[in-house]
Amino acid sequence: MTVGTRVYDTLIVGTGFTGIGTAIKLTQAGVDDFVILERDDQVGGTWRDNTYPGAACDIPSLLYSFSFVANPTWSRAYSPAGEIRTHIEDMVDRFDLRRRIQFGVEVDGLEFDEAEGTWTVKTTGRKRFRARSVVLASGPLSDHRWPEIRGLESYEGHKIHSANWDHDYDFTGKRVAVIGTGASAVQIVPELVKKAGFVKVFQRTPGWVMPRLDVATPEVAQTAFAKVPAVQRVARQALYWGHEATATALVWNSPLTGLVKRLSKAHLHRQVKDPWLRRQLTPDFTPGCKRMLVSSDYYPALQRDNCKLIDWPIARISPVGIRTSDGIEHHLDAIVFATGYDVHLTGPPFPVTGVGGRSMAQEWSGGAQAYKSINAHGYPNLFIMTGPNSGPGHNSLLVFVEGQIDYAVAGITTILRNDLRFLDVRADVQQRHNEVLQKRLTKTTWMSGCNSWYLTADGFNASMYPGFATQYLRQMRDFRFTDYEAVARDAGSHRLRAVTSSA
Repeated sequence: MTVGTRVYDTLIVGTGFTGIGTAIKLTQAGVDDFVILERDDQVGGTWRDNTYPGAACDIPSLLYSFSFVANPTWSRAYSPAGEIRTHIEDMVDRFDLRRRIQFGVEVDGLEFDEAEGTWTVKTTGRKRFRARSVVLASGPLSDHRWPEIRGLESYEGHKIHSANWDHDYDFTGKRVAVIGTGASAVQIVPELVKKAGFVKVFQRTPGWVMPRLDVATPEVAQTAFAKVPAVQRVARQALYWGHEATATALVWNSPLTGLVKRLSKAHLHRQVKDPWLRRQLTPDFTPGCKRMLVSSDYYPALQRDNCKLIDWPIARISPVGIRTSDGIEHHLDAIVFATGYDVHLTGPPFPVTGVGGRSMAQEWSGGAQAYKSINAHGYPNLFIMTGPNSGPGHNSLLVFVEGQIDYAVAGITTILRNDLRFLDVRADVQQRHNEVLQKRLTKTTWMSGCNSWYLTADGFNASMYPGFATQYLRQMRDFRFTDYEAVARDAGSHRLRAVTSSA
């Protein structure tokens, strides 16, 4: 299909928090000519897709939201998924963004035209778009992944992935397995034991669990937040600095890491009385090396009469259930896979072709790298949100995303105000940035020896940022035009013209 003649100033992929937040900030910066593509028929991103029982955020609501779009009516300290999704929908309506969204359009490729200085955006429906810049806001949790277990396709019972929940399936009285004991599983298991006949939880590695101090937001607090927004800002800042302080325990191994271990063990001892079960649930890795879990009802759920923890490795999935390495075959009516996502550590979510036909999938095959997590050399005018090494281990992801949004808007307005054909981060700048980044990462808990989704199969850390959120935001506020090669639209196809940014 031929490409349409219209060229947007900007195109955004995805309508989760990141895509919608970027659209709001672009509008506020005076950028009006943009379109948002969404593969689903609703906004919300991961909070639209994850509807499993018990789905909620494990970061306080006041912090898991944008500072520039306050919501004074959060019902709880930790809001459920449905309320977060409603908040995203409210943002869309408040800023009149729905008219800019094209639903049911799934992007399956990006290709840069060096001569024109435009990206061609390919979709599964063969419709194509062109834009001078692209904001890739599809997110790290947009594509769920089935585990690689022998016999998976042979199972004759009901299979459900946590990120694609089947609400029509009735768990009442059923024999159910949950594979996985991560952030989703600790929310699902307490709900399943209320309905299922029996639940078996298959654990490969136990995680460090901290109590979840979830309470309803008092009406007086909601009223104060609505009438005096400064009160909510102060509460948010208090939460922010509280989480920042935990970096000294979770990002780096310090005496405070030992305190986290003791607190987690105290939580385990308080809730689990059986010594053998406590032993099964005690991790052997440094707190922070894997994602910390937050739950006050997971341990009690495991001790219900209709629940059992299985820590024998899974040998294979059989037509009737799960066979473990001790030779036991567990007969099951349904298997719930709480086994995570494809977070694209070794390639983008779809083919991305840059200058000279270079392939991002090929260049990232050994581990994704970018400059300040957002720009990759050879892929001009492309802003990768929640990109390589932008993950926090201690604070709200949306705090990091705000910095990325501001940086992307600075880059896009630089392109538009200076009428650039493209803006491409210099190779030497990107290389130096990543050399320093990887050196800093060697000193973090994530590299202390455990296996986690933070690392590639070769042990390369392509996901986490080795520092405080404050440090990350400081680097994102510093948009240096000299870090980029700028090609003016009236320059020859291979001739660079010096351009002074007016941004």
